[in-house]
Amino acid sequence: MRDARVLLNAKALTHNLHRVREYAPHSHVLAMVKADAYGHGLAFALSALQDADALGVAFFQEARDIRALGNTQPIVVIEGAFSLEEWIESSKIGTQCAIHQERQLEWALQHIIPNATIWLKVNTGMNRLGLTPEQTITAAEQLRAAGYQLILTTHFANADEPDHPINQQQIDTFLTLKAQLEPIQVSMCNSAAIMQWPELHLDWVRPGIMLYGSSPFADHTAQQLNLQPVMSLKTRLIAMHQIAAGVTVGYGARYTTTRPTHLGVVAMGYGDGYPRVVDHAQVSINGQLIPIIGRISMDMLTVDLTDLSTSPNLDDEVVMWGGEISVDQIAAAAGTIGYELFTRLSMRPVRYITQ
Repeated sequence: MRDARVLLNAKALTHNLHRVREYAPHSHVLAMVKADAYGHGLAFALSALQDADALGVAFFQEARDIRALGNTQPIVVIEGAFSLEEWIESSKIGTQCAIHQERQLEWALQHIIPNATIWLKVNTGMNRLGLTPEQTITAAEQLRAAGYQLILTTHFANADEPDHPINQQQIDTFLTLKAQLEPIQVSMCNSAAIMQWPELHLDWVRPGIMLYGSSPFADHTAQQLNLQPVMSLKTRLIAMHQIAAGVTVGYGARYTTTRPTHLGVVAMGYGDGYPRVVDHAQVSINGQLIPIIGRISMDMLTVDLTDLSTSPNLDDEVVMWGGEISVDQIAAAAGTIGYELFTRLSMRPVRYITQ
């Protein structure tokens, strides 16, 4: 059996949710489970996030998927309804929708859902989704007159860079608008902002990547933030060879050995979701870090076993990320972020849930 596998730790996910509570003890928690819970599996994540005040998804089908699993927690659809039909259905399955554009506002006023909660999104500088502050004031007046409950929200563009000047611009714009719309519940903070600005936790926080044990900051590891990795990606050593100095390894002959080398072949590749573009990445075998050499193939990759202090054996476990190697390290070696690695995993590695 090939034995490429994903291990999912429910206790780690619950621990990370508790870390959110420690950072923001007076705020409600909207736990983000979009994109199949950041690639971890929706059913798995829901079982460990029962203590969250609500669940956040990107679009309406993800809310349907949650309800199909029997979950009854409040759901917030952060991109809102994509049609009048979805807006009408939102009341039937108990979801709260964001409104970030005039068309969605028209649907809400055309088909009024009494006492429903709307997350009214204002664009404060991300320049992706959201009404202008002026549009937001008008929309809030109309929605309140129609009987809706409102939560004002925005999204930081640079919360992972606390000194970025756009941050203060966004904060000032949002807090000015909040004051104009009082009394109103509000939400500003994603994972990075939760850790950076306790004064901005306010009514609701929206943790995403920190729940899954990855750091939102380039200069702080998850371990330093007391976050536990929820996912481990593991496989086996399937072949070993002794090769001479001065020979090439793998597609494109991009790696040439500089010494006699004990080469190992690992059952993992980009077909499993391990990034082909990693550069100077490592794996762990028997608790020791060893370098990947040569190009990543679809089903395999090669490693240099020469410096292992204990002799490796066929079928030894190989840790790709999780534990002694963080997903953030591999992401950095691939020029990306942990979010992408989590969500790009294929279904080839078998999933196992651990406690």
